[in-house]
Amino acid sequence: MRFQGTVYRAHHPKWAFSPLSGEGAKLTGGRFNPKGLPALYTSLTLQTLFKEVTQGLARKLDPLTLCSYDVDCEDIVDLTSESERARLAIALADLGCAWKLLAADGKPVPSWMIAQRLIAADSAGILVGSFAPGATKDDINLVLWSWGDALPHRVSVSDPDRRLPKNQTSWADRAGEAHASRTPPAVMRARMSETRMMAP
Repeated sequence: MRFQGTVYRAHHPKWAFSPLSGEGAKLTGGRFNPKGLPALYTSLTLQTLFKEVTQGLARKLDPLTLCSYDVDCEDIVDLTSESERARLAIALADLGCAWKLLAADGKPVPSWMIAQRLIAADSAGILVGSFAPGATKDDINLVLWSWGDALPHRVSVSDPDRRLPKNQTSWADRAGEAHASRTPPAVMRARMSETRMMAP
């Protein structure tokens, strides 16, 4: 199927300069990608995204970079569809397996095996329900294994004001610019003194 729409993603600020990178998932692995395989995990709504980020834990959020993406992508498998799962012989329990525990124990991870089978069949990604605590049938994620800046698997980040940094040194550059733009304290005190002298 072809997916066209807006999706959302939150990632470590370290990767803010590369919002289309799947390197974080490649390094750590995820539910639908073993280590070494890049993947782009996104959610169809902000509500789903925050469920994924918090994983049902009542705690303060770590800093995150939140982005929205415009997607126009062919070769998406809709695993939210019961009939599609049946056609592909994919069990819901395998999609929602305890992948971290299985991987840590060195056991086969069913959700990885599903991903590898679909990738071998030239699928670019999947629409799949969220398995985050508190998720409902309306909480859906789009997970991509193949994406780029051109059709048929086009993904672009929305950044009309160019707020995202261009590289990892951009934060330091911006901090320097902000510091340079600040009025020195001595100048501020002098201005305040002049203002008081001019007051009636």
